[in-house]
Amino acid sequence: MSSSRSIEIIPRRSTERAHSDHGWLKTFHTFSFASYHDSEHESFGSLRVLNEDRVAPRTGFGTHNHREYEIFSYVISGSLEHQDSMGNTEILSRGALQMTSTGTGISHSEKSHGSQEVHFCQIWASPRPGESKGKPAYFTRHFTDEEKRNQFRLIVAPSNSSEVSLDREAKGPAPIRSQLRVYASLMDPGISFVHEFHPSRSPEGRKAYIHVVQKSGYNPRNAGGAKLRVGAQIEGPIIELREGDGSYLFVGKDAVLKVENAGEDTVEFLLFDME
Repeated sequence: MSSSRSIEIIPRRSTERAHSDHGWLKTFHTFSFASYHDSEHESFGSLRVLNEDRVAPRTGFGTHNHREYEIFSYVISGSLEHQDSMGNTEILSRGALQMTSTGTGISHSEKSHGSQEVHFCQIWASPRPGESKGKPAYFTRHFTDEEKRNQFRLIVAPSNSSEVSLDREAKGPAPIRSQLRVYASLMDPGISFVHEFHPSRSPEGRKAYIHVVQKSGYNPRNAGGAKLRVGAQIEGPIIELREGDGSYLFVGKDAVLKVENAGEDTVEFLLFDME
């Protein structure tokens, strides 16, 4: 990294991700998951899993177990039916986010509800040290398109911060037992804006990851669709991402992130801001 105001950017192209078409499930894995193993892409900071899934109507993931990880879903289109061993049953549509702190262990199922496929990002994060064995908890939040339009909308924040409510349903970001903040955005063509990162406890700065949602359909070939330019506001490289692409960001302690919609379509993306 050349200076405290720069951001080192390492792209993770959509074609580099693992992808599978199982008929009922079309999926991409950014990090090692299930039968896919890549020692260079095991995790990043507290971010352990980033899957972009499309599940066919009236199919899905049957009841299965989890423990320790913080697991959440960001619904892009369609309806996701959730049931779990804590007694939660609900149907989540576009704009919904559901967070499960699995702690000592839970079982749940995730299925497509209705006549359309459900498209969502499934994300896992490692909990803070000493918090992997807590009591399981479940939270839901909802964010309209307008709340995310042309800004970074905070949708997940650390459970020990003043930014969150620990109520099951509430306004604002969902609480997570991890030092992770997640922002969602819908950016119109010709728009640009910046993100100032939270202060880091590390003298070397922060880690972040940005992911462009593949809204124009499942595409295992070269990425197309919307275009997002990413770089530091002051200095350093600028790269262009397409749908399904992502980037590792090593953020200087004084750096500010700038993003710009360089295409003709609205771009939807997620930013993961980590200690």
